[in-house]
Amino acid sequence: MSPASASFDVPGMGDYAYDWALVDVETSGLIARRDRVLSVAVVTIGPDGEQTGEFSTLLNPGCNPGPVDVHGLTVERLRGAPTFDQVAGRIGAMLQDRVLVAHNAQFDYDFLAYEFARARMWLPVSQRLCTLALNRQVDPPTGDMKLGTLAAHYGVPQQHAHDALDDTRVLAGILQASLREAARLDLPLPLVTCPPRAESRFTPQPPKTRCAYRNPGRLTPGSPLQQGMKIAISGETAHARAELVGRAVAAGLNMMTSVSRHTSALVTNGPVSDSAKVRRALAEGVPVIDEHTFLRLLADVRGGTAHEATVAAVVAPVKEPEAAQVRFVEPVSTTASAAPAPEAPALSPVVSVPAPRQSKNAVGTSDKTLTGRRVLVLGGVHADAAAARTRVVELGGSAAVNLSASVTDVVLLPGGENDRRIHRITALALPVHDPRWLTAPTVADQGTAAVRPQDPQVMPRGGVIDLPMPHGTPSPEWYVTAGWAPQTDCEIDVVAFILDEDEQVTFDEDFIFYGAPESPAGTVRLLTGGPAEQTIAVDLASLPPATRKVVVAAALDGAATFGTVGAIQIGAAPGSSGAPLARATLDAATTERTMLLAEIYRRGPIWRLRAVGQGYDHGLDALARGYGVHIAE
Repeated sequence: MSPASASFDVPGMGDYAYDWALVDVETSGLIARRDRVLSVAVVTIGPDGEQTGEFSTLLNPGCNPGPVDVHGLTVERLRGAPTFDQVAGRIGAMLQDRVLVAHNAQFDYDFLAYEFARARMWLPVSQRLCTLALNRQVDPPTGDMKLGTLAAHYGVPQQHAHDALDDTRVLAGILQASLREAARLDLPLPLVTCPPRAESRFTPQPPKTRCAYRNPGRLTPGSPLQQGMKIAISGETAHARAELVGRAVAAGLNMMTSVSRHTSALVTNGPVSDSAKVRRALAEGVPVIDEHTFLRLLADVRGGTAHEATVAAVVAPVKEPEAAQVRFVEPVSTTASAAPAPEAPALSPVVSVPAPRQSKNAVGTSDKTLTGRRVLVLGGVHADAAAARTRVVELGGSAAVNLSASVTDVVLLPGGENDRRIHRITALALPVHDPRWLTAPTVADQGTAAVRPQDPQVMPRGGVIDLPMPHGTPSPEWYVTAGWAPQTDCEIDVVAFILDEDEQVTFDEDFIFYGAPESPAGTVRLLTGGPAEQTIAVDLASLPPATRKVVVAAALDGAATFGTVGAIQIGAAPGSSGAPLARATLDAATTERTMLLAEIYRRGPIWRLRAVGQGYDHGLDALARGYGVHIAE
């Protein structure tokens, strides 16, 4: 009997009982708006865990099938297969009123959404569940989260990897086992709401042309324009705006939609009082010229300095992730053009947790009693809980924000006994300690508990690691995943900014957020794994030479602050299913509504990751303006 046809038989199914539609697609590439689905399989399972339907088919995409060595689907095999629009109705009927389930569900969901849009149909999915995100919450002791690895861990037989139908049957077994673990840990399912998406949302947009030259600075009176200068235009112009922009881009200038301290010149014909851009330019000391002067200067634009691409070949290969080292670096700097915000306040020490003695906890001689332990702190006011988590890291441990299979110890601060998770912690017989335990902790033998192949590197706030470069080149994609305790009264949005050497966006589309979850070239993407997890995926190999940094941040709407939300955990992994290389727990913010979580930045030929944890009281709009994004007043 295949895993898909077996009963789920999950104890106390309750909150885990849904009509499921398990899906797997094989594709001609990785970019949904460009590539096509080559095969699709759907297995439906009822709330009782019994299989109710199964469908699979090859598809003729009308294009090159792409990596045949991966999926084995040649042009010959696909010849004569139906096109997607011919089977869309049947697939839609199986998805209707069911929760779509897939491993890396946003990938499958986006590909189906584009295929349904091309067929002039709606994708009838209102909720999805990602087994990858579910297992990140469960956190089993596996080397990675690949489908085959999880299948081996859960004892699910796999016969034909990258065969859509077999992968879907394997997925059914993994879902069954994952639901058992979620029930054992009393975890809420990371269901993602999928509102109807307009067809225009899936219309491929050509990537904009980035300026190939570095910014030489501001225009000085009497001097010529130089390639790479950042130019903004404000107000009405005698020539069409598109014509001015086109001529400037052709001359090698960098045309911006907003004004910052890095702007070389602002072109305007209007009075000062009529334009926020002009007022900002005057406040920042940016030169202001009229259209006639700009056109005259365009006739003689001097040569610029090209951006330097990363030369990975000259770097000796960095050791594998387990050998990566954390470095303590200078305090994180903020963008000067951002709205003023104080440095995140220092944390007050927990009264009952004495500060570590310098003689035993100085860098290089620290007591690392908690190495390999994962500690969940419950209760306490924000400052006390944050200080306890900081102490856990000082002792070599990892601070958890949610209960998972990897949690080894629990520290109970005042009020923690009322946490909804305490009854499950008691049932699991996890060691529970009072705050005094952190003074000089002793740890119980883990006995027969499963040990993961490699624990992630624990990074403190401000810690830096070099991203491994096997064979002298960076891993194609890095995934920075942010997670937090489920919230009932606010939503957290994870965003990203793609920045140049001036720490400014090149154009507004370099701001990645829920309304624009992908950069024009697809090099940086926002992925939603559930209401308590979001990921920024960065394709380092495809970032343009002008990019020097990708900043990952989080923001809150309304009156909520990060002091009430609590800690944010970030993890960095090579690839969507890779084992986390590094992990940090950040809760330095108290009254702040936005927080910088991490930076992936270029240092010569090497890419580095920094755990930031810098909070600001202002909202996301002010943070975006500080990075040069044009936000309407």
